[in-house]
Amino acid sequence: MPRFEPFHALRYASADLNLVAAPPYDVLSEADREALAQRHPNNIVHIDVPVESDGSGRYDAAGDVLDNWVTQGVLVEDAEPSFTIYRMTFRDEAGTERTTFGVIGALEVVDEGAGGVLPHERTTPKAKTDRLDLTRATMTNLSPVWGLSLTAGLTELLRAPGELLGTVTTEGVTHTIERVSDPARVAAISQAVSSNEVVIADGHHRYAISRTFRDEQRTADTGSNGSAELTMTYVGELIEEQLSVEAIHRLYTGIDFAALQATFEQFFSFVPAGKVVASITYDMQDKGALVLIDDQGNGTFMIPRPEMFAGIRDLDGARLEHALANVSHDVSYQHGVGLVVDIVASGKAAAGVLIRPVTVAEIQRTADEGLLMPPKSTFFTPKLRTGPVIRPLH
Repeated sequence: MPRFEPFHALRYASADLNLVAAPPYDVLSEADREALAQRHPNNIVHIDVPVESDGSGRYDAAGDVLDNWVTQGVLVEDAEPSFTIYRMTFRDEAGTERTTFGVIGALEVVDEGAGGVLPHERTTPKAKTDRLDLTRATMTNLSPVWGLSLTAGLTELLRAPGELLGTVTTEGVTHTIERVSDPARVAAISQAVSSNEVVIADGHHRYAISRTFRDEQRTADTGSNGSAELTMTYVGELIEEQLSVEAIHRLYTGIDFAALQATFEQFFSFVPAGKVVASITYDMQDKGALVLIDDQGNGTFMIPRPEMFAGIRDLDGARLEHALANVSHDVSYQHGVGLVVDIVASGKAAAGVLIRPVTVAEIQRTADEGLLMPPKSTFFTPKLRTGPVIRPLH
C-alpha cells in the first residue's frame, strides 16, 4: 500500500488567499490568467502559469519568482511537517448545501501497474511537457493530484477542525484551509490512508509527470533528496458524502452530423428535445437518455437500446465508444452544457453529445474490480484552488 506522509509546506505568510489563490492551471484561459495576475503581484499564477520574460524562458522565470518570494518572506515554509485539511462548502446541482473535505499530504509515486495507487479512467495522450518543465524549474509540487481512499472511516478522522489558516470564497464555494501538525493525529491520518489503495480521481497526467520526475531524480538528483518519491495529493474517502461528480460532455469532429446521427440511430431511440438549455440535464436523468446537439442548438434525446449494449458497462462514455467503434471520427471533451452548445453553433464541432454523470457506486465498482472508465468520464467538483499549499521538493 502507498506511503502517505506529512511535509514541510510552503504557505503564504500573510496574504489574503482570495487575492493570491487561483483555479487549476488547466481551466484558465489567457484572459483568466491575466486577470488573476493583475489582481495581486503575488498571485500564484505568476508561478503556476508563467509567461515568457525578457532574457529568460518562462519556466526559469517561474523558478526565479518562487525563489524571490521565499527570500522576501512572501512564502514561508512550515517549521514542522504537517497535513492540510481542505474543506469545500457549496450548493450542489439540486440546491443542497454540502461540505466535502479531504487531506493534502505526500503520496508515494508508484510504477504504472504496481498497485497501491490506481487510475480510474484511461487517459488521453498529452505531448506537452509543461508540468514537467515547471516542476524541474521550481522544484515544487504546485497543485495536488486528487485521490480517493478506500479506507473506511477516513472522513471521521478529518471531521474535527485543524488550525485555521485561511479561506477562499469564490464562485459560490468557500474553501477552508486547516493545518494539522499534532503528531498523534498526523500518525493516525498517515496510517489510515496508507492502509488501503488510493484511486486517482483527477490529475492522472500530473501523477504520470511525478513518475517521470522521480525517475530523473533517481538518475541525477538535482536537490530533491528523495522527496520526488512522493507527490502532493489531496485524498478524500470514496463515499457519496465526500464526492460531487458532474459529466464531461463530448464534441465530435472528423465526421458530419448526418453520418453521426445515422450511426447513433442504430443504437439509440430518438426523441426530440427542443432547444438545449442547462436544465436539460434533469430531463436526461428522468428519461435515462443522452442528448445529441446540432448546430442550431436543438437537441435530441438518445435513449439506449438495451439489446445494442449487451456486455457494455453502464456508462454513457462506454456506450458512445461502442456505438462509434467502427466509424472514423475525432472526439474532444467539454464540461458545461452552454459551452457545448456554443462550440457546435460556432462550427468548431459537427455535433455535441451530453452525457450523464457517473454514479459514485460505479466509481466504487471501478476501484473494487480494478477497471478503467473511458477517458474524461468524471468531472469532480468543486475544484481545489492552487496556492494555499505548496510542496517543496528538497
